Amino acid sequence: GIIIPCHRVIGSDGKLVGYGSGLWRKEWLLNHENRERAVR
Repeated sequence: GIIIPCHRVIGSDGKLVGYGSGLWRKEWLLNHENRERAVR
């Protein structure tokens, strides 16, 4: 099966939805990953 880290799951409307550690942290993780990709 395909494994997707839960912080990468977004709602069907494109908005951030439930994350056990808080939406602020989910947003931070996604932004951090995008910055890392841009550097490469």
